[in-house]
Amino acid sequence: MQRSDFHFDLPAELIAQYPLPRRRDSRLLQLDGGSGALRDRRFAELPQLLRPGDLLVFNDTRVIAARLHGRKRGSGGKVELLIERLLDPRRALVHLKASKAPPPGTIIELGGGADLEVLSRLENLFEVRSERLELVDLMRTHGHIPLPPYITRDDGEEDLERYQTVYAKRPGAVAAPTAGLHFDQQMLDQLASQGVASAHVTLHVGAGTFQPVRVDNLDDHRMHSEYLEVDQSVCDRVARTRAEGGRVVAVGTTSVRSLETAAAAGELRPYRGETQLFIRPGYGFRCVDAMLTNFHLPESTLLMLVSAFCGYRQLMAAYRHAVAQRYRFFSYGDAMFLTR
Repeated sequence: MQRSDFHFDLPAELIAQYPLPRRRDSRLLQLDGGSGALRDRRFAELPQLLRPGDLLVFNDTRVIAARLHGRKRGSGGKVELLIERLLDPRRALVHLKASKAPPPGTIIELGGGADLEVLSRLENLFEVRSERLELVDLMRTHGHIPLPPYITRDDGEEDLERYQTVYAKRPGAVAAPTAGLHFDQQMLDQLASQGVASAHVTLHVGAGTFQPVRVDNLDDHRMHSEYLEVDQSVCDRVARTRAEGGRVVAVGTTSVRSLETAAAAGELRPYRGETQLFIRPGYGFRCVDAMLTNFHLPESTLLMLVSAFCGYRQLMAAYRHAVAQRYRFFSYGDAMFLTR
């Protein structure tokens, strides 16, 4: 398939710039992958779509305040950094914007005595080191929530809470697993009370999730790498759910990638490490029966993943419907519930 197969026209005013007052206030478009049937719902109706014995798989990564602003020591040139990955308490790989790429040895001053030294360059990323503070402390003082590029405003106090799932636990992501943003604690409690089980994987979403596909032929696309963990307890829960006739419902594309990576050998097994799994039409799913996800960018790998799950024609028709019905798109937007 070609990148252009996944293009759709999206009016700019449908890109959500702010979250709704309450997480559960979002709309929910239900798509049956077998028939292509659509139904307009509210996210608050999700319990009606799940059954006792189903298993929800959440990604418990936590977004870090990964955007930093500083100046080069000496020249005073402005620098913007976006942490891609923490390597240890004081070192990180970062994306860096500056008028000129800084060579190794450059000191970037953040203010208040906080500095970062550029150690090396690795393709499109730079390795930096904090001398005085651990990076967690540095981000707490100087960092900003790294809102996606299609949100055309600065981050604010509201984003500290709302660009984070209520079950976020393990710091390391530079973008939220946005399907989970719709859940509040009341919803989680309600689902548990009706017999819907839950499990947690971890995939630290990197900035690569926003990188466009730059090749026309999808066979030539090089997928970005992200770190994930699936432990034995998740494997046991999935096996038990399947044995008892329940469905495995992935909350977000990151949970899908985590489970499918861990099952790449044919059977779901514990996994800890990198994934560059590129899921697109023709992929054979091993673990996931249903999916909750937000609406994704045109020509993006996430849109390709979802189309592989529920069918290309069905998904593109659903997106045309969503645009016509003026659903809200992307991170702070509405959601879809999909079956294969």
